[in-house]
Amino acid sequence: MGPGGISPWSLLLILVIVLLLFGTKKLRNVGSDLGGALKGFKGAMSEGEKEAKEAKDSLEGDEADDKAEPSSAQRDQVDEKDKTKSGS
Repeated sequence: MGPGGISPWSLLLILVIVLLLFGTKKLRNVGSDLGGALKGFKGAMSEGEKEAKEAKDSLEGDEADDKAEPSSAQRDQVDEKDKTKSGS
């Protein structure tokens, strides 16, 4: 018995019937179309993963920049606090 309880002879008989019904040309076209679809799917998946990685890297880079260097507004607030402390 083969996979799913189907014997190899049964699978061979099914293959012969499919070949007789559709012909080799039609099956070749179906196989080619299926291969093209899988290739496109893989390309789209890798492109999506690449975009997600770039977005993640840019977010991490922005967070690192925010922590490393305060903005001008933050520096102004610190300067004002220093002035009020030294002026009192």
